[in-house]
Amino acid sequence: MTATSARLLRLLAVLSSRPSWTNTELAQRLDVTERTVRRDVARLREAGYGIDSESGPYGGYRLGPGKRMAPLTLDDEEALAVFAALREAPGGDPAAMSALLKLRHLLPARVIERLDAVDGGSVDIMQPERGRVAVPLLFDIATACHRGERLTLTYRDARGTETRRQVDPHRLVRSPNRWYLVAFDVAKREWRTFRADRVAAAQTTGVGVELNDPPDAADMVTKMLVSDYPYYATARVAVPLARARQIVPPHVGSCRADGPDHTFITIGGVSPDSLAAALFRLPTPLSLVASDGVDEAVRHRAAQFVEAVQGAESDRSRPRQGVPSASGEAHGR
Repeated sequence: MTATSARLLRLLAVLSSRPSWTNTELAQRLDVTERTVRRDVARLREAGYGIDSESGPYGGYRLGPGKRMAPLTLDDEEALAVFAALREAPGGDPAAMSALLKLRHLLPARVIERLDAVDGGSVDIMQPERGRVAVPLLFDIATACHRGERLTLTYRDARGTETRRQVDPHRLVRSPNRWYLVAFDVAKREWRTFRADRVAAAQTTGVGVELNDPPDAADMVTKMLVSDYPYYATARVAVPLARARQIVPPHVGSCRADGPDHTFITIGGVSPDSLAAALFRLPTPLSLVASDGVDEAVRHRAAQFVEAVQGAESDRSRPRQGVPSASGEAHGR
């Protein structure tokens, strides 16, 4: 590749990295003169690339519509980020694997070396992730949600039984473990949540739908996720709603604002002790409002913490064997 061609490609890459650039900024970024920038912009326009310009002290260049599309150019960090994201795609997804192989062939040797260093210097102890769903299926469902188009789902329940459901899709919701579709079940005449990994197929029907008073999809999934716990506790914490949602994962509990500075949190657990442990892990003071029979477990945990702290303080104050005391005498002789 000639120096001129390489410079033109780099100019295209820089132009595509943000909405607009002044001539001076481009010259500094590319380490060329402003005259060279103007000449290279003219060359790109002659080649069919749409580059708009604005005059004046705050004017500059920006990529616009043209006959040709600017090539996709990534720097080393961007290439690594894309490669890492593709590796985290649903296992075995053909589109992700194909893109991954194509990208690896295009990466320079220095980037490949960094990727190999990660593979050779790391160990994966993650369990095979359950609830994975193919990317094309997610796109089909998301498109139907966006367009407001009825879907026919081939859906497997928890026992593996397949049924066909006609649904009016509302939103896709991603939880820490899997994707859920919130949709109106046409036959049952009610709003439902569907695990996307249990959707064997999603076919568009061409029927447009207009949803009347749809629910808060995220809230609906959150309540569904915590509805199976046998024990619950509600506490009032002195943090705003946004902060409470950061410290209480949606698959563990739900949050409800109590003014601008306080939040009611309801969390679930599989046992009174596990629920008490979850409460003590919250990084904020709290007051229990309702504890669903776990009060004793909370008190027991609190007593254990107090006992542990008192024991540690006692150990620190007790003179150690062979260590001089405050009077200068040695113990244990």
